[in-house]
Amino acid sequence: MKTIDSLGDLAGKRVLVRADLNVPLDGDRITDDGRIRACLPTVTALRDKGARVILVAHLGRPKGEADPAFTLKPVVDRLSELLGADVAFAEDTVGDSARSVVDSLGDGDVAVLENVRFNAGETSKDEAERQEFARRLADLADVFVSDGFGVVHRKQASVYDVAQLLPAAAGLLVQKEVESLRRVTDDPKRPFVVILGGAKVSDKLGVIENLLDRADTIIIGGGMSYTFQKALGHEVGNSLLEEEQVDTVKGYMERAQKNGVEILLPVDNVVAPAFGPDGPATTVGSDSMPEDQEGLDIGPDSAKQFGDALKDAGTVFWNGPMGVFEFDLFQAGTKAVAEALAESPAYTVVGGGDSASAIRNLGFDESRYSHISTGGGASLELIEGKQLPGIAVLEEN
Repeated sequence: MKTIDSLGDLAGKRVLVRADLNVPLDGDRITDDGRIRACLPTVTALRDKGARVILVAHLGRPKGEADPAFTLKPVVDRLSELLGADVAFAEDTVGDSARSVVDSLGDGDVAVLENVRFNAGETSKDEAERQEFARRLADLADVFVSDGFGVVHRKQASVYDVAQLLPAAAGLLVQKEVESLRRVTDDPKRPFVVILGGAKVSDKLGVIENLLDRADTIIIGGGMSYTFQKALGHEVGNSLLEEEQVDTVKGYMERAQKNGVEILLPVDNVVAPAFGPDGPATTVGSDSMPEDQEGLDIGPDSAKQFGDALKDAGTVFWNGPMGVFEFDLFQAGTKAVAEALAESPAYTVVGGGDSASAIRNLGFDESRYSHISTGGGASLELIEGKQLPGIAVLEEN
């Protein structure tokens, strides 16, 4: 991939940067600004080169039309604070406000365009409609920098099509993400341990399929673990279960055994009568789940077993929490894995999404991990071995 340095002298140039600013909000309050902070190195590097920086990004899923619930204004305010500089805000993406704001930029200035998904052309399956919107975006700039790793697995106008219309390069974040994740997939230092959690097995089928020929140990926790436990013949009560995936999971476990890959499943679970923050919570063995209870976290014996598996690891990839970490009663498993990962001597990659959010919300120092990805879906697809459109177009450009 071409890098920013390959774009030549950027002084006075208008640089359109596709960033990932899709942060969680509570009303208009940002609850996790990790993705905003992740774009700062690229924005700062471009400002230092005298570029006129135009950030384009999305927030939520506004369905192709303007929706004040998904405005990027709170993001602009936080970005201004982090940069210590005023950031201009266009109230549309390719309309009069955008053109006016871009025209008023000086060297080193930064602007954010309104939510790119307020335009139906951004995510359109109609290639002509998508390319027309990309052309209007490209008209605002001289060069393009792709720095939104969380969207590079999407063939969308501001990710893929613009990169075909302007001189294009990877931003510092995308460059770091690809290098870090390919270090995991291409030649991991062994033992290579993968930790998978989250709600659904179906979300991770491709990852498991690919890793059965690559990993040394696969640790399964979270809601997806109950489908594995069901495949072993255990009662799972009212826990999350994808009944239609039980046979697939059985096949994976058989293949793992043939390949010499160890699959570690919870040996105990923290359960409650129903999903919610109040419990009451009790710990039961995985082979003795009551029919009227729901598993909401791994138990302490599982947490210790999982942590022990990380002590001698050479490379670890983690995607998905071990339980409902948002509730105090059910965060111990995720916290234990995060702590064990932080203490591991391995090269450690946290695969974005809820795992990255858990690390920040549970108070862990991000510097204790080798890399924390900003893209949950993108990191999973790269680990699966898929070609990501937003990366492929940069390598072809």
